[in-house]
Amino acid sequence: MKIVLNGEMREVQAGTLADLLQECGFSGRVATAVNEGFVPSSLRNARKIKDGDRIEVVAPMQGG
Repeated sequence: MKIVLNGEMREVQAGTLADLLQECGFSGRVATAVNEGFVPSSLRNARKIKDGDRIEVVAPMQGG
């Protein structure tokens, strides 16, 4: 399916948000949103993704 991940069109096989994170190589602590709605880490396994979804994944950065 085609989704928009962090502003970039991507073709992915994942069926859930958790699967997507693994497929795209995200690890550690990240914040996630689907179609501008925050998705807590406890709900990522249950959050299905579908064609055309806009997904944002943000990792905390150190420094300042």
